[in-house]
Amino acid sequence: MESLKYLYRFGKGPSSSHTMGPIAAAKRFLQMAPDADKYKAVLFGSLALTGKGHMTDKALKSCFSGKEFEVVFDCESPTPVHPNTIDFYAYKAGKEICRKRFYSIGGGEVVADGESYESKNSIYRLNSFNDISAYCRDNNLRIWEYVGQVEGAEIWEYLQNAWEIMNEAVSRGLAAEGVLPGAIGVNRKARFLYRQSHIDESGETRRNRLLCSYAYAVSEENAAGNEIVTAPTCGSCGVIPAVLKFLQENKGFSDTQIIHALATGGIIGNLIKTNASISGAECGCQAEIGTACAMAAAAAGELYGLNLDQIEYAAEMSIEHHLGLTCDPVMGLVQIPCIERNAVAAMRALDAVNLADFLFDSRKISFDMIVKTMYETGKDLKVIYRETSQGGLAKEYRDK
Repeated sequence: MESLKYLYRFGKGPSSSHTMGPIAAAKRFLQMAPDADKYKAVLFGSLALTGKGHMTDKALKSCFSGKEFEVVFDCESPTPVHPNTIDFYAYKAGKEICRKRFYSIGGGEVVADGESYESKNSIYRLNSFNDISAYCRDNNLRIWEYVGQVEGAEIWEYLQNAWEIMNEAVSRGLAAEGVLPGAIGVNRKARFLYRQSHIDESGETRRNRLLCSYAYAVSEENAAGNEIVTAPTCGSCGVIPAVLKFLQENKGFSDTQIIHALATGGIIGNLIKTNASISGAECGCQAEIGTACAMAAAAAGELYGLNLDQIEYAAEMSIEHHLGLTCDPVMGLVQIPCIERNAVAAMRALDAVNLADFLFDSRKISFDMIVKTMYETGKDLKVIYRETSQGGLAKEYRDK
């Protein structure tokens, strides 16, 4: 597995796979052919079908600023390797001098055609929760301590920076008003949610209102193209900040405890990224929101001092109850149903932690088993339910 630095990435929304990934691929291609006088990018699969809504073309044009550049949306050609496929071409004096295919595999990560993802930047030798938990038990370690062993002390500074960016996104989102970019005309709701309260508001209602307002705040900042942290993707970036901010404010956890929790959640995200997928285009929204919910549940479990079995159960439960969740963004925008799903997943993460605390010793399903199941389920989903805006809610809204 890679460093958590490749899971928690800093960048601008609205999509890690449709903007951050293509930007990374474009930068790599420019290094391969820096002297061309014309460039072209051909988008396939999900990149082509939802690229305009996700602003893929605008993101790419920013990389080739000052150069002749063309974007082609190919919505028909097959994508046998990965649904987020992009071809780059470079020309000089009218002749092609270079071409390269890339795959945007989720979370802002890209691999070139013929390149093995597994071999890139791998620093963790243990690639299953079963193996990691056994190692932690044998060495009397918390999961975050295992992260520190592998990554070294510099990971804590990186995660502290990630936490600061998450907090800044919450603050900006809670202060902002107006309509989000795009043809749907979605109003920002975080500020309204945060400021609502009632004299007889119960503790549970207050918890849910604040959790949702924080999740909305970050997700709306992402939809507006502002800076967020992929956790594990742009489309699911609101879940972890919402859960951790709520717990810090209401339980008094320190920043040090928070970054330890981010490390614990990061291992969960890394395992899913390595053994399954965090790409909505590959496995549906279960791979994005489901993973974010599992990461947040594991992080909250760490804050509460739950044991390895309880943390595993909370993360497993979070994935299990998102199985089959489709990725059907209306008009290809990361807004409906994406923003609301972040809020629902934040609430579900804390519920999973509470249930795991009571019932962990009677569980039958392992985390590794549910990750495998999620991947198989995602592959079985029809392509219209995997970030193409061709089915589900996206189709119903278009045809209304």
